[in-house]
Amino acid sequence: MGEEAAQPRRPGVGVGVVVTSAAHPNCVLLGKRKGAVGAGTYQLPGGHLEFGESLAECAARETLEEAALRLRHVRFASAVNAVCASARYHYVTVLMKGEAEPGAEPRNREPHKNEGER
Repeated sequence: MGEEAAQPRRPGVGVGVVVTSAAHPNCVLLGKRKGAVGAGTYQLPGGHLEFGESLAECAARETLEEAALRLRHVRFASAVNAVCASARYHYVTVLMKGEAEPGAEPRNREPHKNEGER
């Protein structure tokens, strides 16, 4: 138990997904947040990377869970390393990019987290 307490804090790791669609050129999928943190602001689909999960698997899982979309051609887009020492906040967000399957339209599967339809 003493060893665990001595371990340094580690940053959180999240994955955001830039979802494109041939049916909606020059557009990306965004959700409008509900809740205490960030209400009224827009966010990409995404969430926490699970232990043992690849970045592409996380992107596909989160997009399916949140927007009912299956992705094709999932690939790395960018990464953000956000640190605020005074708030004891450190998060690494990996941005992935994927294309919605042809003909698929998003559905809001998390209405408790996002307003209306996506």
